[in-house]
Amino acid sequence: MAFTTPLLNPNVLPLTVATAHAAGEVLLQGWGQRPATQTKSAPTDLVTEYDKRAEEVVMKRLAADFPEHAIVGEEGSRIGPSHAKCVWYVDPLDGTMNFAHGLPFFAVSIGLVVNDAPVVGVVHAPALGWTFAGMVGGGATRNGMPIAVSHTAALPHGLFATGFPYVAGQPNANMPEFAAFIHTTHGVRRVGSAALDLAFVAAGWIEGYWEAHIQSWDIAAGAALVVAAGGRVSDVDGGTFDARTGRVLATNGLVHEQALNLLKTVATAKQPL
Repeated sequence: MAFTTPLLNPNVLPLTVATAHAAGEVLLQGWGQRPATQTKSAPTDLVTEYDKRAEEVVMKRLAADFPEHAIVGEEGSRIGPSHAKCVWYVDPLDGTMNFAHGLPFFAVSIGLVVNDAPVVGVVHAPALGWTFAGMVGGGATRNGMPIAVSHTAALPHGLFATGFPYVAGQPNANMPEFAAFIHTTHGVRRVGSAALDLAFVAAGWIEGYWEAHIQSWDIAAGAALVVAAGGRVSDVDGGTFDARTGRVLATNGLVHEQALNLLKTVATAKQPL
């Protein structure tokens, strides 16, 4: 059953996919070329000209297709009313470090949040040839074929993913959690793109992903994908997911409480996340 609200254009998903593909074409022009980089909040927080060029493409197209919505881009662009019910979060190049080194694990991430809840998500990995797209209530796909979260019900049989933050003064942030999951599950992967991590949960390739110091544009699209694919997203402490907090646990749903309990166990032994 298709998901619709009076706030959304019925063609919202194909329009978003087309926009992501257009931005992906820009990224492929620079992939493998070792483009010049600049740093932002930390020495490992990079930006290239292709981030900015791709964001211009996305912002222009979304503004034309959805003129009443707000749009927030990673590279500083913002369009629309500050209190809009519909807000797009755009990461034109999630995985810039991978991109800059020539690795193929990067993506265009475009997510729509309606009344603070993730509703539409597109994660397009142009170098891999994968486009993940989903709408809550309408299912999720990879390259047009349906996808769904895994059926693994026991945490020790699950594979997880995470990332590590650019947090000044906290060089070991997320390391205790990483160690706990390494010793409790089949393992933990670090792809270097939160958007792809979440897409992999939606596809059923991994059972979950967590992070506590991430940006809204990194996780809004992927969160919508996970929910659309039958999974569950929450705050890392089990509260309601809000992309603006940068705190997320996304799973197939079956291992969600087990993952939350492990995170809570770790939190009792250190500063809260």
